[in-house]
Amino acid sequence: MNIPEGLKYSREHEWVRVEGSRAYIGITDYAQDELGDIVYVELPDKGAEVRAGDTFGTVESVKTVSDLYAPVSGRVVEVNESLADAPEKVNESPYEEAWMIVVEMSDPSELEALLDGEAYRQHIQG
Repeated sequence: MNIPEGLKYSREHEWVRVEGSRAYIGITDYAQDELGDIVYVELPDKGAEVRAGDTFGTVESVKTVSDLYAPVSGRVVEVNESLADAPEKVNESPYEEAWMIVVEMSDPSELEALLDGEAYRQHIQG
């Protein structure tokens, strides 16, 4: 299971890469593996406001539809439009090519509630 160090993780299986006041958000390798082949990704529009803990979109796989939960609050400043035409990128490259949204964080202290790589590993191992 690929769990890169230097990222933050939510208990709902989203990852966060912080660059300044912006948070790149996607789903973890564990999540994509559990979901199976991703066939559709629904993401918010640029400019949308998201709140930590609330849903910001969905991922549809051949098995199920799963909600995406915002790990931090803020305004969506970028959306990975390439996932509309190539949702399989989520399976192939969950941490690089398949980031989903970029959020201009309104409260960076929310990052403190997220897990580091080792804590996330323990979380998924139960």
